[in-house]
Amino acid sequence: MKQGIVVINKPNGITSHDVVDKVRRKFKMRRVGHAGTLDPLATGVLVMLLGESTKLFSKFVGFDKAYRATLILGTETTTADTEGKIIKQLPFDHIGENDIQQIFKKFLGESMQVPPMVSAVKIKGKKLYQLARQGVEVDRPARNIRIDRLELITFNLPEVEFYLECSKGTYVRQLAADIGKILGCGACISQIERTKVGSFSIDDAVKIEDLNESHIRHWSG
Repeated sequence: MKQGIVVINKPNGITSHDVVDKVRRKFKMRRVGHAGTLDPLATGVLVMLLGESTKLFSKFVGFDKAYRATLILGTETTTADTEGKIIKQLPFDHIGENDIQQIFKKFLGESMQVPPMVSAVKIKGKKLYQLARQGVEVDRPARNIRIDRLELITFNLPEVEFYLECSKGTYVRQLAADIGKILGCGACISQIERTKVGSFSIDDAVKIEDLNESHIRHWSG
């Protein structure tokens, strides 16, 4: 029986579960899972666990993550990304590169973050994104997160591209929304790429269409 780990470079526009289904069909096996959801909007590193390796889920899901992402200043949406319904649009021309640098510093270290409604966090047995699809919004308890690096890559109003290294459970879209709130102009995410999960980087990842058995690796911890 096949078992081990496959690192997929998830494309835009499909769910993490879609990737699970594609890997199942590719290897003709049922026991396939992923270690850490990526939204349809997000791309990048998605660690797949095959066969007996699915028992390692709790270890992999706890790994730190890294992302490259782009936020759009001046726009608030229902999902904190560009695919949601626009709630509010505010002036952003007064925001400068130094303002962004200073705000980024405020988010370093440990803090409390409220998970977005469009997340897989469960409240009373229901995933938040399932409730959001029904138009239901519920109170979500804030969770402790840790941000180790938050660095500006490019600044081209209204777009701000940044690099993030963080603990598990950190939501990039919520980070963007929180940054926009502090700046007073609102913000949402237009693009997210997960570049690293633990020691697995985007350089290790394979496209789904190129996947074959040679890409299955074993993990010794």
